Amino acid sequence: MNLRALIIDDEPLAHKVILEYASATPYLDIVGQCHLATEALVFLQQEEVDLIFLDIQMPKLKGLDFLRTLARKPLVIITSAYEEYALESFELAVCDYLLKPFRFDRFLKAVNRALAVKQMQAPAETTPPTAQPESTPEQLFIKSDKRMIQLDIADIHYLESYGNYVKVWLGYEFHLTPRTLSSFEDQMPADFHRIHKSYIINKKQIDYIEGNQVMMKNKKQIPIGKNHRQDVKGLIS
Repeated sequence: MNLRALIIDDEPLAHKVILEYASATPYLDIVGQCHLATEALVFLQQEEVDLIFLDIQMPKLKGLDFLRTLARKPLVIITSAYEEYALESFELAVCDYLLKPFRFDRFLKAVNRALAVKQMQAPAETTPPTAQPESTPEQLFIKSDKRMIQLDIADIHYLESYGNYVKVWLGYEFHLTPRTLSSFEDQMPADFHRIHKSYIINKKQIDYIEGNQVMMKNKKQIPIGKNHRQDVKGLIS
């Protein structure tokens, strides 16, 4: 499976870097280049793409504002020199966030992540039904990339909603599974708490709580939703 990709960035150097990296990635095809988000709106009316490399700070129409206008969103990898937009970007379900300047290995990791999501979205081949392994209080079975994976529940830092999928984070890596976040709520043990519409966290993996943010032991900041602030106060005694 190949990814058809569009570059949206007002910096010519950014186009040059992505084109160079894409040429070394055999399953990535750059099918369009736009220097303004307004140009991309026209392009996407004429062409379908699987993936967008999207800058944030652009004239006329900012990258995230452009993303909000799309009724049908392709996969998106943010490419930005500004790290402060990362949380807002992930709330818009972007696939990854590349902080400029980024190396080829980091670029490749982001593209591989997008490819995995695309493969999961593809129609599944018809196969005979198989018995699904049952989860236990210590282990959780999830479907990821056409496989059933067994995870130790104690190693899970948090669950993150991602459209019709959930990212199950273990340290600095995650598994993507085609489920909703709500489907996990009754399944997870008592140490897991929903603190935001998009997050369920493992209490034992909290580093500290500051303001309206929970810092996890994997150095990820999780926002506390307005409707969950009272519940969060009792997480750390």
